[in-house]
Amino acid sequence: MKVLYAGPSIERLHEEYAKKGRLDDNAPLRASSSIFIDAPAAKVWKLLADMRNWPDWRSDAHVVELGEIKPDATFRWNIRGSAIRSTFAVVEPERELTWTGVAMGCFKAIDRMRLDETPDGRTRVTIEESMSGPLLTLFYSNAKLRQGHDDMLRMLKTAAEG
Repeated sequence: MKVLYAGPSIERLHEEYAKKGRLDDNAPLRASSSIFIDAPAAKVWKLLADMRNWPDWRSDAHVVELGEIKPDATFRWNIRGSAIRSTFAVVEPERELTWTGVAMGCFKAIDRMRLDETPDGRTRVTIEESMSGPLLTLFYSNAKLRQGHDDMLRMLKTAAEG
């Protein structure tokens, strides 16, 4: 029953899924969104990777604690009022930024952002996410997850093209 699905441990999600470019296909919440940005991947990456300055362009999130941005490094952040403890899984400059995270002690997610530069110098940014946890679907939905991605991508586009 999807409403009770807790999913794999966060350690397993991190090592066997996120680090290998996979989401949890059994998670009750999954979403994927993409946007084309009229800017090179280097410029888009700089905005994504400069997490301390996210509030300059991203109104829904801010980082509370951040060290080095590298695989297995942890960070804490807030998004739309929810505190999240995350760990970087993949850090490939100008190509991919992926992490796993836990919110409210029991909701687990894999967030994957991929950048693909087009031959004309534009960048396609794709966000994919899976979320699991008991009772999660009672107050959160795929539509809300996708809307959050779409909002973030629009803010990123505005900042990168500005």
